[in-house]
Amino acid sequence: MSTHLEAQTYYGPHFGELVRADPQIAELLVSELDRQRGGLQLIASENQTSPAVLAALGSTLSNKYAEGYPDRRYYGGCAEVDKVEKLAIERATALFEADHANVQPHSGASANQAVYGAFASPGDTILAMSLDHGGHLTHGFKVSFSGKWFNAVHYGVAESTEDIDYDQVERLAREHRPTLIIAGGSAIPRTIDFERFRAIADEVGAVFWVDAAHFIGLVAGKAIPSPVPYADVVSFTTHKVLRGPRGGAIVCKAEHAAKIDRAVFPMMQGGPLMHAVAAKAVNFAECATPEYQRYAAQVIENSRALAGALAERDIRPITGGTDTHLSLHDLRDVAVTGVDAERRCDAAGIVLNKNAIPFDPEKPNVASGVRVGTPSVTTQGMGVEQMTQIADVIHRAVTQTDGDPDHALATELRDEVTQLLTEYPAYPEP
Repeated sequence: MSTHLEAQTYYGPHFGELVRADPQIAELLVSELDRQRGGLQLIASENQTSPAVLAALGSTLSNKYAEGYPDRRYYGGCAEVDKVEKLAIERATALFEADHANVQPHSGASANQAVYGAFASPGDTILAMSLDHGGHLTHGFKVSFSGKWFNAVHYGVAESTEDIDYDQVERLAREHRPTLIIAGGSAIPRTIDFERFRAIADEVGAVFWVDAAHFIGLVAGKAIPSPVPYADVVSFTTHKVLRGPRGGAIVCKAEHAAKIDRAVFPMMQGGPLMHAVAAKAVNFAECATPEYQRYAAQVIENSRALAGALAERDIRPITGGTDTHLSLHDLRDVAVTGVDAERRCDAAGIVLNKNAIPFDPEKPNVASGVRVGTPSVTTQGMGVEQMTQIADVIHRAVTQTDGDPDHALATELRDEVTQLLTEYPAYPEP
């Protein structure tokens, strides 16, 4: 168990005040630190921020209301936060070689909502990837605001390749003449042909938008091609491979800058979270280093190794592999559902998520697949050799245990996980 002193290393110098003021919450923060240290974190959309990012998040910038933009605020006393936001903007535009950046969105969904606000009106047609083929809730899914406000048309993957069906994208674009064409999603293991999307958007007069929430960190690390030269606008989160604070951001071409800024504020949200903006600035600086580029390359190398090792154990990767930080796996060859695999892995100290696969016969809350990601374990220093070990633990958990934490093999697997984490800890003890 972590001590309060260890927790203070990551939660900041005022953690002792929290212990005295609210010991219940303090203990829960310690417990969460232990949880992150105590299991293999393979959720593709999670990572471990640096202590520097955590320090910015816990700063007095949380106290400052700063509606508006630098040098154009609605409140006084913004001289210092103006400097913070300007730094974040400068670093984001440099990192992604973009004309303009807005660093205020509270989340990826907030950023996406702003993009809709900038370019579309209720009732307009949008063309995006189907959720059940790897898209995202905010891309026109019926329970999302995007599905309620817009006429959503969805493309998917080709059954033969399980990758994006670009011919279908082109056909649907010509048929429906959408206002927006959206690329990106939450379970796409292959790189996206942005040039093809750009050509399709130009042909039908659509705005081309890339939701790069999942893979933007690989772009920052120059490990995969960037969508920025091709897209009118790119939205993203800062807390996945990018390894920053929870939040969102947008980069766009210069001609769209004013429209995007007005859509973020005042259209979609009020005052920015200035402590989060500061943490984004810290993160962007971290990502502009050779060390981060090596990290991004290793994330992909590990992802490919993990996908390949699982394939050797009859847990088939969708599309046959991956080019990114995640792989999606079909469990039908081992006759286990996604929900059961998630539960069995959890009992063995492995955190991953059930996930629908393309043309899935199961309901989404059951699913026939799992999604695994390598950002967190790569942050912890693991490499290809450890991915083979992880694949073996996953395979045995999925096929030989029943989800009971007291199962003999589950206990044995947790011990193996603990030994691996002793060598490659999350947030090493000071």
